[in-house]
Amino acid sequence: MRGFSTLLYKISKGWVALVVLVGFLLFTALVLPAQSARSVTGMENVGSPDLSFFYSPADLYRMAEAYGPAGRQAYVQARFTFDLAWPAVYTVFLAVAISWVFGKAFPEGSRWRLANLVPFFGALCDYLENLATSFVMLRYPERTPGVDILAPAFTVVKWALVGGSFVVLLAGVVVGVWRWSRSARARR
Repeated sequence: MRGFSTLLYKISKGWVALVVLVGFLLFTALVLPAQSARSVTGMENVGSPDLSFFYSPADLYRMAEAYGPAGRQAYVQARFTFDLAWPAVYTVFLAVAISWVFGKAFPEGSRWRLANLVPFFGALCDYLENLATSFVMLRYPERTPGVDILAPAFTVVKWALVGGSFVVLLAGVVVGVWRWSRSARARR
């Protein structure tokens, strides 16, 4: 883990962070809205496991029922097309951005620098959530005991880790600016 974290710091130069930021913004502006519009068609009042912070297994089955056969098929298809790309996009952005910012904010050897790995755990939970919810959708109306409990757990942890990654990035910016201003004052 430490070796992978160190590798991220080595490749996360300023220009790489800028390219990844532009890619993230373009994906967010061009691909995300189209996918969002597609996924809501016919499901406006039903909700989606991916976009919920918390839901129960009963809620998941209610969504599966409300989607109908075509909606369930579309849901599963989206998990294995768009939702393979989106976690990869936000993970690369967050990992590179955190690595670049924390590389400026914290000295080598600081345990804080391992925070650049947090987005990968968020993506892992996102992929596990997609597998679990898709399995439930594919088997519906049959029940999928165990998986129907894991799906909401993966979702909660995913949101905590992905949201936490953005908080970590912001905290790194704050620490970096604070340390930079302190050293600038000391040089005067």
